Amino acid sequence: MTTDENNKIYYVYILLCKNGSYYTGYTTDIKRRYQEHLKGTAKSKYTRSFKVKKLAQCWEILGLKSDAMKAENYIKKLSKKDKEYLILNPINLESLFKCSILEQI
Repeated sequence: MTTDENNKIYYVYILLCKNGSYYTGYTTDIKRRYQEHLKGTAKSKYTRSFKVKKLAQCWEILGLKSDAMKAENYIKKLSKKDKEYLILNPINLESLFKCSILEQI
């Protein structure tokens, strides 16, 4: 990760919860954050209440924190059906935001 605030790496992610719902967030450390969600130690009350089943999709964003927040807000406003489509077709987010699909964590 670079220290230049204009070119910091952020991750926008969608988690599938055990109740079938989706949780969307952003972070600078996807491995740490995912483990926090799994263990129930994340600040998110939602994923403490509705346990995480798996990481459904993740994108890497190089830029400002506001870039990651915009992508996160875009996803949060989508319907469940549209989120499921985005998970299956992650390249669609790349056309809207400066990001790339993260293949593995």
